[in-house]
Amino acid sequence: MRWLAKLIYFKILGWRVTGNTTFSKNTIKKAVIIAAPHTSWHDFYIGVLLRAVVGVKTNFIGKKELFVFPVGWFFKALGGAPINRQSNENKVEAIAKLFNDYDEFRMTLAPEGTRKKVTKWRTGFYYIAKKANVPIIMFTLDFENKQNNISEPFYPTDDVDADFKYMYNFYKGVKGKINKYS
Repeated sequence: MRWLAKLIYFKILGWRVTGNTTFSKNTIKKAVIIAAPHTSWHDFYIGVLLRAVVGVKTNFIGKKELFVFPVGWFFKALGGAPINRQSNENKVEAIAKLFNDYDEFRMTLAPEGTRKKVTKWRTGFYYIAKKANVPIIMFTLDFENKQNNISEPFYPTDDVDADFKYMYNFYKGVKGKINKYS
C-alpha cells in the first residue's frame, strides 16, 4: 500500500516531504510527534499519507471506550492506543505511561488541541515528552507550499519558554489549509 500512498501524495496531490525523513529508519522508536498548523480535517489524511510515504508507524490515543467492537479493531489498526483515565491519575501521567507499554510508540497530535485559531498551544504534549523521556519531532502541514517539513528530534529542556520559542520558530510562516487560522 506504500506505493499507493506515494502515488496519491506525490503525483495526485503534488505534495513533497523535506527535512529529517530518516527518523523512520528505526532509530527513533519512541517520540511525541506534533503536527501544525491544524486547521482542517484535511490534515488527517495528509498525515496518514505522510506516515506511509516515510515508512514510519505512528500512534494516537483515545479513551478506552472508543476501542470496543466494532470500531475498536479499526482504531487499533490505524495505530490507536486506548487510555484508561483513572480518577486519581492525570492525563499527562497516564499517556506518559503508554510509552513504557510499547517497544515502539510514536504518538502524533496537534499541539493546538483544536482546528480553531489559537494564540498559544496546549502544553500537554511537551510534558508528556518530558515525563516519558522521549524527543519531540515536529512536522508542518504547509498547504501553501504543499509540503511537510520534518524536524530533527528535539528533547525538551528545563527552559519551557525557550523550548516553545524554538518550536514556534519551526512553524513560522507555515500556512494551514484554512489560512485565517494559521
